[in-house]
Amino acid sequence: MTVSLPEVLAELERIAPLGLAADWDNVGLLVEPRPRADASVERIHLTIDLTEAVLEEAIERSTDLIVAYHPPIFAGLKRVTQRSPAERITLSLAQAGIFAYSPHTALDACRGGLNDWLVGAFGEGSVRAIEPVDALGVEGQGRMLELSTPLLLSHAVARVKAHLKLAHVRVARPAHLDDPVIRRVAACAGAGGSVLAGVEADLLLTGEMRHHDILAQQARGASAIVCDHTNTERGYLPILAERLGFGGAVEVTISERDADPLVVV
Repeated sequence: MTVSLPEVLAELERIAPLGLAADWDNVGLLVEPRPRADASVERIHLTIDLTEAVLEEAIERSTDLIVAYHPPIFAGLKRVTQRSPAERITLSLAQAGIFAYSPHTALDACRGGLNDWLVGAFGEGSVRAIEPVDALGVEGQGRMLELSTPLLLSHAVARVKAHLKLAHVRVARPAHLDDPVIRRVAACAGAGGSVLAGVEADLLLTGEMRHHDILAQQARGASAIVCDHTNTERGYLPILAERLGFGGAVEVTISERDADPLVVV
């Protein structure tokens, strides 16, 4: 069975409206090897980063559409040669007839998107966007969670490890508190330091945060959990796969070769 490419693109737009993306981002359909109106989709391949290894995997699986969370084309390409990975990937996609789409910060900001999933590690509570773009404050970059039931930091850390399937995370805590109580959590997937800058929360959760920003939060009595960039994102892919299945009409696979470039050794 297949679904037309315009139907798949409409569903992606419904899940994560591109108007929610940050102004600096490059989202949507980025590689169109043939007219989209004539294209159909039988297999979708999901990844965080579209590396050459992931592209090889997608070609092996006869993929029609790759949904790469991070845009494989970000800065403008002035030429398309064999000189850089971005150029080679773009050429290979066109040669293989594979479409490529990126939702990136639109998926971060939308309701039920990546940041809602991320902050869900801590349990029930009232959630709002840190940088809201709608009147209700539920869509936008970052999430602030007022917990219904406070947590000790040690319990919050354990929940993050379980949620992200990580054996280790990096934690900063106030020097005068061994296991502080967490009532308010601010979270932003990926490189969330700029979104979290200046927020008042007991705990910050992100993938990347500058050293001096962590020190500043620690000095004012906050804790931080830093997990490395894509570790805060990759766990959402199974949820996206379920949402893109079209009742079984489309085969959706998740890359096995996509991984955070940093490992603990």
